[in-house]
Amino acid sequence: MPDPIWIDDEPSLVELARRLQTAGRIGIDTEFLRERTFFPRLCLLQVAADREIWCVDTLALRLEPLGPLLEAASVSKLAHAARQDLEALRYAAGRIAAPVFDTQVAAACAGLKPQIGYADLVRTLLGVSLDKAHTRTDWSKRPLSREQLSYAADDVRYLEEVAAMLEERVRALGREDWVREDCAALADPRLYESDPDSAWERLGAIARLEPGARVRAKAIAAWRERTAQQRNLPRAWILPDAAIYEVAEAAPVDAGELARLRSMPAPYSAKFAEGLLAALRDAAAAGVADLEPARLARPTDAERAAIERMARVLDSRAAELGVSAEVLATRGQIKALATGTQAIGALAGWRRAVIGERLLAVLE
Repeated sequence: MPDPIWIDDEPSLVELARRLQTAGRIGIDTEFLRERTFFPRLCLLQVAADREIWCVDTLALRLEPLGPLLEAASVSKLAHAARQDLEALRYAAGRIAAPVFDTQVAAACAGLKPQIGYADLVRTLLGVSLDKAHTRTDWSKRPLSREQLSYAADDVRYLEEVAAMLEERVRALGREDWVREDCAALADPRLYESDPDSAWERLGAIARLEPGARVRAKAIAAWRERTAQQRNLPRAWILPDAAIYEVAEAAPVDAGELARLRSMPAPYSAKFAEGLLAALRDAAAAGVADLEPARLARPTDAERAAIERMARVLDSRAAELGVSAEVLATRGQIKALATGTQAIGALAGWRRAVIGERLLAVLE
C-alpha cells in the first residue's frame, strides 16, 4: 500500500465517507488518549480499503460525515481488539460501528492466544514484523511526522489479509457462528456505558469489608463514577480505591473526620467533601439489607469441589477443541455457576451447547 493519505478538512472527509460506502469492508483503528480523562479523547482514525489508507485528524474534524458509514450494514469493519476503538469512536462520533469482524476474537476461536496482540498476530500469520518505535507517541501533538503516520497506518495495513486468513481457519473448523456472535456482541451499547450503580464491581477488595462498610463503599463508588463522568477525569483522580475502603470503614460524619483520614487526597474542596459525605448519608438512610451479593461470598466446601470438577471439564473440553479454556468460560463464571448464578456467558449463545450443558451436568 502507498503512504497514508492525511485528512484534515471536511470536504475530504465527506468524499472519503462517500467512497467507503461501496467498499464492502474496511479496516479501522484509532489512536486515543485517556490518561487524564474519564472518556477517551480520539486523536486519530486510521482507515484502510481498496489498498489505500487514510489517517483522519479527529482533533481537527467532527466525525458526523462518517456516521452513516460506521452504521452501514453493507460495510464490514475489520478491527483488532475492537472494543476500545469502538468506544472511542462512539464518544467522538455518537455512533457504534457495526458490523465488526474482530481479528482478536477470530484468532481466539481459531485456537490462537485469546488476547494475542496485533503485532504478534501479523507476525504469526504473515511473517511480518511491525515497527514499534512509536508505541508511546503523544497522538495529540501536531504535526505528526511521516514516520508516526506510517506507524499508525501499519495498524490497518494488514487487517484485510489477516481477516481473510482467519475467516478461512474458522470456516474450516465450523466456527463461523462463534465469531459472528461474539463480534455482534460488540454492538451492544451497554458495553460502552458506565453505570454508577455498578461501579463498586471494580473494587477488588470490597468482599473483605464488613457488611455496613460494603454498602458505604458501593455508595462511594457510585458517587465517584458520577463525579468522574461529570468532570471528565480519571476515577483515581477523584478518589483512589484505597480512600474508598478507608472512608467506607471509618464512616466519617463531617468534614473534620473526613480530613483526618490518611488516604484522602489533598487538597480538596468543601464541595467535594460535601458530595462524598452526602453519598455516605444516602447509604445510611438506605439501611444495610442485601449487602452481600452471592458472587462476593466465599464458596462452601461443596461449592469449591464443584468448581474443581467444572474446571476439569472445562480444561478437557478446551483441549479437545484446541482453544484456550477462557474462550469457552472464565474461572469467574464457573465460580458464579457453582454458587447459584446462571446468568453467565458460558450458558448463552454458542457456548451453551459447546460447554455450558457440560458444566450444568456436573451440578446435577
